[in-house]
Amino acid sequence: MATKPSTQSAKSKRAYPATLPDTGYVRLPQIIGDPDSDPPTPAIIPISKSAWWDGIAKGKYPKGEKLGPKTTVWRVEKIRALLEERAAVVVA
Repeated sequence: MATKPSTQSAKSKRAYPATLPDTGYVRLPQIIGDPDSDPPTPAIIPISKSAWWDGIAKGKYPKGEKLGPKTTVWRVEKIRALLEERAAVVVA
């Protein structure tokens, strides 16, 4: 059986965490992880809640979007851009 050559660009082949959806929004536990959930959610960015919110205040992390009075979400695209930025800093 012959396999088709991949038509994905090099950028789309980057290994993102399995918990990160292709598009849409993610909530904080999907970003920083939640070991108490069932099953546990692995961290994409392993920091505490307070460090995340402090990083937003300092401009280090992207601001979220409010869906309701107690619901904040982040666009997957912004989280991926953050991961790309962090990877570039590590490589440099």
